[in-house]
Amino acid sequence: MIKLYGIPQSRASRCLWMLEELGVPYEHVPVSFLGDAQKPDFLKINPNGRIPALEDDGLVLFESLAINLHLARKYGRGFWPASPDDQSRAIQWSFWAMTEVEPPVMRVLMNRAFLPAEQRREEEARAGEQALRKPVGVLEGGLRGRPYLLGDAFTVADLNVHGVLGWAPTLGKVRFADAPDVDGWLKRCGERPALKRVYARR
Repeated sequence: MIKLYGIPQSRASRCLWMLEELGVPYEHVPVSFLGDAQKPDFLKINPNGRIPALEDDGLVLFESLAINLHLARKYGRGFWPASPDDQSRAIQWSFWAMTEVEPPVMRVLMNRAFLPAEQRREEEARAGEQALRKPVGVLEGGLRGRPYLLGDAFTVADLNVHGVLGWAPTLGKVRFADAPDVDGWLKRCGERPALKRVYARR
């Protein structure tokens, strides 16, 4: 049995989304990033004290996008690309999402949603929005002429990148009007039934 540790209001949502897309049996073990993840029993699973974490037939993994790459590769169902070149592109886009997209997205989220009201700084949120412009431009180029990052089919590449960038528009102020391909792609990915099932748990 697959076990996924975390809560939907965290990076674990990306992995819950992948599991829902794959339709494989799994157990969801709610572990909060505050308190639960620092307990000794959970530190045996992820010594970093962070969520999510995955147990899959004796394999223990942490890092949400690595978990998703593993699940897509092992269980397939169309989410792992067939060609070696596209597999490499899926890994590339996943690493890119973590290094180029997540830092400015988190800057926006922290200062508009996660921090206590008295600690939020709108100028920091706006700086995060500004920093997002470059990676969104890169993504716009990657999507030009195709509905998804690797072509006509939704794959782990799209799920992982949307899992990072998809948080931004939920805050209401972040817009991608100058990136129409990104805007359309965000909507297509966001309308997937598997993701809606994850949202319903929040």
